Parts: sequence; structure tokens; C-alpha cells
Amino acid sequence: MAGGGAARGPIEFYFDPISPYGYLATTQIDAIAERHGREVDWKPVLLGVTVMKVMGLPPLMQTPLKKDYVAHDKNRMARLLGVPMVDRPHGLAPGINSLAACRAFLWLKQADPSLAKRFAKRICARLWAEGGDITAAEAVADEAAALGADRDAVRTAIESPEMKAALKAAVEAAVAKGVFGVPTFIVDGEAIWGVDRLWMVEHWLRHGTWARQR
Repeated sequence: MAGGGAARGPIEFYFDPISPYGYLATTQIDAIAERHGREVDWKPVLLGVTVMKVMGLPPLMQTPLKKDYVAHDKNRMARLLGVPMVDRPHGLAPGINSLAACRAFLWLKQADPSLAKRFAKRICARLWAEGGDITAAEAVADEAAALGADRDAVRTAIESPEMKAALKAAVEAAVAKGVFGVPTFIVDGEAIWGVDRLWMVEHWLRHGTWARQR
């Protein structure tokens, strides 16, 4: 792991729109980075791969005991952060996934990372703040078009072999870096997992060490 004297590169932010905690992180990480003069490199990952396939674990909302905790915790965390969160006590409906959204994000990022970031925030908000769905390519293209992107081009990109391969490569790269859940932040080589650890991200950005500050 790099120390505080490492090059001050961007914060790597790994997110999946289907995670409520990932959504909450999308509302916070840029402001934290800006306070410390850093950029944020947003990187999509699929929990269906990292959690279910690589780790062999069920989704949080299908895990006994833990699902009841998460159903309450995500809402109180949203209140603490002052952001909207729809109440989904039983989790997402079966079949909801972020494949189209993540492919569209990568396509937009190639030409305009800032636009891609705004799109990711809209997609996450559509699911977790508005209670909508993000599975259909048409819905994803609509959100991109609302930001000025070419709707038809986004729709085509979602189904293109190039973007399917790009997302697969992005997920594999995340796994190779040890990313297993979202949100994950990598700051100067330090991996930090969880929206409840944003204070650790800020501590590192401020001090460049884990030593307790007086």
C-alpha cells in the first residue's frame, strides 16, 4: 500500500447502481474529493459477478438476518446524509440489473467522463430515490438523452459487442484489484470499502497516514 507521500492521483470509485450503498456514495464522493483537491475516476462493477460468482455469496437482501438489518440501515444512512431514498423493505424486484446502465456509462465515459458521471448519478437516483427501474435499455437511453446524449447511439452502444466486452474487462480489472463490494474507494493504493467508511477516505486525504491525529 502506498503511503502519504505517494503521487496524488485520482480516487478510484467502484460502484454498481443496484447497490443502495453505492447510490449513497455517488452523492458524497465528489464533494469529499473536491475538498482535498482530488479527482474521482468512476468505475462500474457488477455485484452479480464479484459477490455471487467470485465470492459465492447470495445478495444482501437474500441473506437471513442481514437482509432485515440492511432494510433499516440503508434508510437511516440516507437520512444521515440528507439524501432521498425510497423504502424497498424487500429489496429490488427479481430481474432488476445494471448491465445496460454500466455499458452505457462506459460508452459515455470514452468521450466525456463528466457526462458519464452525471449519467451514473441519474441512474442511481432513478432506482433508489425515485423507485424506478434501470434494467431496460430504453430506460437507460432515456436517462442519457435527458443529459444531452444521442439516445439512439446510446441504445446501440448498450447492445454492441464492444461495450459488452468493455464491461467484462472492467469487472475483471476490479476483481484483480481486490474489489469485492461497493462502494469501494482506492486512494493512493489504499482500498476502503463501504459508504460508512467515507470518514476513512477523508482521513487519508487529509493526513496521508492511518496514525491517529491529535
